[in-house]
Amino acid sequence: MAHLSTAAPLDVGLYRVGAEELSFFKSQAGINDDDLLKEHILDVQSKAYLVAPYPCIRLFAFTELRISTQPAYQQALKLGREREGAILLDIGCCFGNDVRKAVADGFPVKNVLASDLVPELWNLGHDLFKDTPESFPVRFIAGDAFDPSMLSIADPLDIQTARATPVPELSTLTSLNPVRGHVSVIHAASLFHLFDEEKQRDLACALAGLLSPEPGSVIFGSHRGAPRTEVLADAANATMFNMFCHSPDSWKSLWDGDVFAKGVVRVDAEVREFTVKDSKAWMLVWSVTRL
Repeated sequence: MAHLSTAAPLDVGLYRVGAEELSFFKSQAGINDDDLLKEHILDVQSKAYLVAPYPCIRLFAFTELRISTQPAYQQALKLGREREGAILLDIGCCFGNDVRKAVADGFPVKNVLASDLVPELWNLGHDLFKDTPESFPVRFIAGDAFDPSMLSIADPLDIQTARATPVPELSTLTSLNPVRGHVSVIHAASLFHLFDEEKQRDLACALAGLLSPEPGSVIFGSHRGAPRTEVLADAANATMFNMFCHSPDSWKSLWDGDVFAKGVVRVDAEVREFTVKDSKAWMLVWSVTRL
């Protein structure tokens, strides 16, 4: 984590909230006046930036609803409606925008998990959306996804083993390991690109171990990618770092035949072009579905 003294200062001129997000914030936080809502978001942003001076917080990316822009989102909601006890995990959840969107769209709140390295951001999410752990009872689990006590790497379970393993009470969880083989939907937005190629593979293997082997179970999300696999220099506030960017082809090869045995998953992946700091960049949008 970058120290605040090395991070670029907050800039109210960067404030941007999309139309869909604006409507969502109003409905969730109960603030209908645009100016008051802006003041509220800026207040939470300033508190969050003291704790975690991330570019996504400075650039207001934290206001975006990533999950509902994904092609696999409707599949995820369908699992929530139709599969008994289907669990949804949002890993790297930050304030919890995406789990709130999924719950608002019908995914059972009692079956939702959220996890992030920085618990203060989840707590500030309650401030941002003006709710409480009682009114929004999603189980939040703080921890490092690369800490084996939080999330260990394990081979994906077969259906017989998963069905024979009891599902723990989610409200008692202090790590993700007890739900290995039981998570029907895993969402990961703006997460994988934070790590080098080896750690991206480790994270993929760890998440694969959590995924239910039932057909239709899905891991999906989006992060920085490229039309061809490459390492790009990227500026995070005042810190420059090298970002390993998978292409759609390399991402498919990673999951189908490496993380999972060949042919047991379908991988969909595409790059979407966008502009950042007046330069062209790409977002890799993807899903991995058990067959």
